[in-house]
Amino acid sequence: MCASHSTVRGILGELMAEADRVTVTDMEAGLEHLSRGTVKHVDILLIVVEPYYRSLETAFRTHNLARELGIERDFVVANKVRTPRDEEAIREFCQRNHLNIIAAIPYDERFTEAERLEKAPLDYDASDKGVAEILRLAQALQTHTPPQV
Repeated sequence: MCASHSTVRGILGELMAEADRVTVTDMEAGLEHLSRGTVKHVDILLIVVEPYYRSLETAFRTHNLARELGIERDFVVANKVRTPRDEEAIREFCQRNHLNIIAAIPYDERFTEAERLEKAPLDYDASDKGVAEILRLAQALQTHTPPQV
């Protein structure tokens, strides 16, 4: 077992030991954190996808591996959605492959600008449509009722 994955798994285990704690962890893209057991203590796995075939295929493999590891609740978050066709393609893929999509974050240059200014998108423009979607998702996760969109 890789020492870094083992360390992260241990830290997550300690954080999740408190019953009412919500911990969000941003893992790198790919399947390695699943295959190395880093997500052992995960209650809900959010699979972030972009409107590209390889991203969607990785989401499908992630979903299957999560099930093999005993993670029963995983949801797709569509990210960087530029057009209605992008969102439609993601929704069609998810429906065909029995993946639950719970949020669709639009592509927005203001997110890039916020990053350049070292600000969270919420601090840069709290009225942004993408920020509203992220806040809706966060609220649902805090109440343990992931939304379906």
